[in-house]
Amino acid sequence: MVKATDKKIRVLVVDDSAFMCKVLQEIINSDPQLEVVGQGRDGRDGVALAESLRPDVITMDINMPHVDGLQATELIMTQHPRPIVIVSSESREGAASTLKALELGAIDFVPKPSSGIDLDMKSVREELTRKLKLAAKVRVVRTATRSKLPIPQPTAPSGSDLSGSAAMAAQTGGKFPMVVIAASTGGPAAVTRVVSGLPKDLPAAIFLVLHMPAAFTKQFCVQLTEVGSLPVKEAEPNETPQPGTIYLCPGSHHLRLSLGGKISLDPGPRIDGYRPCADVALETVAAYARSMTVGVVLTGMGNDAAKGVKTVKASGGYVIAQNEATSVIFGMPAEAIQTGAVDEVLALDDISAAIEKRVAKLSRLAPVAAR
Repeated sequence: MVKATDKKIRVLVVDDSAFMCKVLQEIINSDPQLEVVGQGRDGRDGVALAESLRPDVITMDINMPHVDGLQATELIMTQHPRPIVIVSSESREGAASTLKALELGAIDFVPKPSSGIDLDMKSVREELTRKLKLAAKVRVVRTATRSKLPIPQPTAPSGSDLSGSAAMAAQTGGKFPMVVIAASTGGPAAVTRVVSGLPKDLPAAIFLVLHMPAAFTKQFCVQLTEVGSLPVKEAEPNETPQPGTIYLCPGSHHLRLSLGGKISLDPGPRIDGYRPCADVALETVAAYARSMTVGVVLTGMGNDAAKGVKTVKASGGYVIAQNEATSVIFGMPAEAIQTGAVDEVLALDDISAAIEKRVAKLSRLAPVAAR
């Protein structure tokens, strides 16, 4: 219970629907830790109120007149940054815009129910209030406009051949480096930056496991393909991973790798509160690839991946975690670091190069390392 003297989290609601503003206000004000301090009816209002009211957190709609939610997010994050939670549709168009807003600096998102009726919106009450409280604690920074992220030219370390992925896989009985990247809150923007920095001839299969609804993962594949030089696809059941390809775990499924090296997708219940669960992907990939495994833990809330990185390390693999300074939420990386299984703690922009370096080393050692 919050005491009367405790300071409440001040929320600015930005939505062009008077009905939705009313619903959001009722949900937010019903929580004793939150209060609505202002309402903007379009992005232009939102930008002005963000500056004048200095709220602790903002809920932002996407489709609005005059200045839409994307433009408003960009303006707020470049001028007077405040934590922003996007409240948008799960449609294909809504997913694309939401992911773009996250790239521009928004902290998280809550999908609007498809019908948008009062009863359905209240069904997301717990998720909305939880994410607003979390976002209010984030130290936001002024962000520059990100159009298309630069893609560095690949550089092969001397004495190694990074172009012979297929030959290397055949030589080692099908074993080649496998990278599992796990992320949650702040993950889409972080993963985008990592993927944009990977070279086109990276001889590793990469698995992405993000806490993201199913409706968003297909669109996220499209956006990752636009910024990176490696092909990106949603993982499919019974698929055999290939080096040089990125596999995104579909939302609402767990991704496992069988001992025979094939992908399986499990639509079962949450594991330790997560679906998809990064621990499952890390543990099963490590069981197959052993010392050829690289685990990467990026920004996110909670402790998903902590068990998995211990398995990776016990299998002879290598683990990289994002540092606190560049994490939106230093939850998952911190939990991973506390296990003692992390080999490197790096700033976000250094992680692509670290993955490339480790994969290059594994490629040179592949005939010895494969079991």
